[in-house]
Amino acid sequence: MSPVELPAVRARLDVDERRRQLVELGTRLFSSRTYDDVSIDEVARNAGISKGLLYHYFPTKRDFYVATVREAARQLMDRTKAPEQMDSLERLRTGLDAFLSYVAEHSVAYQGLLQSGIGVDAEVAGIIDEVRQRFCARLIEGLEVHGDLAKLALRGWVGFVEAASLGWVASRDRVPSEAVRDMLMQVALKIVKSYST
Repeated sequence: MSPVELPAVRARLDVDERRRQLVELGTRLFSSRTYDDVSIDEVARNAGISKGLLYHYFPTKRDFYVATVREAARQLMDRTKAPEQMDSLERLRTGLDAFLSYVAEHSVAYQGLLQSGIGVDAEVAGIIDEVRQRFCARLIEGLEVHGDLAKLALRGWVGFVEAASLGWVASRDRVPSEAVRDMLMQVALKIVKSYST
């Protein structure tokens, strides 16, 4: 595998700029490999800095990983944002398409995050939970959702979306993303119809 490298940079960078570049590098590394497969030595080498300087920005590998998870969450939310003038069904369709595309591009990291031990880290779990809530709210915006039972069912639907997308990643050569998207849409709409009062 070829190394992931940062673009050539000046010897001295602004603290925020250096941190941003390191997070960008980490996001790329963790998008194709699991937490355990990426070493701090490798990150420092690819960034062209000493391990000590990396620890200046991120005291531990876990801190570095948490920063990359936050960035990945931001990227996912940016990618799934639909134009405000879009009707509710098209917003749901577009958001699910964007989500499945993101999962396909970052399948190793996505699987690792949801299935490995680091995913149960309290801070990482908090980021994931916040994204789940924001993602669900974004996708159902404009749908007629009323009542606590419907909201609970839709919260469960997000877990269904995650489980289905994990299954799809393993079989995407046989199951087109559009079929998965349509199934997920049908389940969401059935929940809204059945439980909204």
